[in-house]
Amino acid sequence: MIRTAASLILVAGLSMGLAQAPKPAAKAAPPVRPAASAGPFDAQDPMSLIALLATLDAQATISGKAEDAVNLKVTTPAYAFGAQYAGCDAQGRKCKAVAFSTLSATRTATLAQLNGFNQSSITCRVWQDRQGKPHVMYSALVQPQDSREAMRGHLGAWQGCLATFGDFLADPNAYLASAP
Repeated sequence: MIRTAASLILVAGLSMGLAQAPKPAAKAAPPVRPAASAGPFDAQDPMSLIALLATLDAQATISGKAEDAVNLKVTTPAYAFGAQYAGCDAQGRKCKAVAFSTLSATRTATLAQLNGFNQSSITCRVWQDRQGKPHVMYSALVQPQDSREAMRGHLGAWQGCLATFGDFLADPNAYLASAP
């Protein structure tokens, strides 16, 4: 059985504030988060992802643009990562794909072990940069008809990749020994 990030979707809320424990009553009213279903949503527009992330206690800003790409820097209460939209029009919209990625300073895995991880995951991809740091990435095609919930599914799959990657980096040998 191949491990899939979608099977770990329950992890989705932990790092981005979707599943928070109840907080004790405070004297001041807590800030109101925008409803996830407010306003139009366009999965091919980076601004829609920025707005969606804001409803999940994350902040995203455009960190760069290229001919047909828009790069985002995303921070959550627990970690930071990048998102890149690709195949975009001249206005940076109508993008064809999005990729989420991050790197780890932990260098516990060899290149052969990273390759083993790739063989055990259908949606998460890892590689090693020239400095020997491992990176993980999840990518998806986006369509005009994709809903806000579909994008939440991609974010959940991405968080599943992060959790699986963390398990792998904690003990690559043990992870690969139990991998399909």
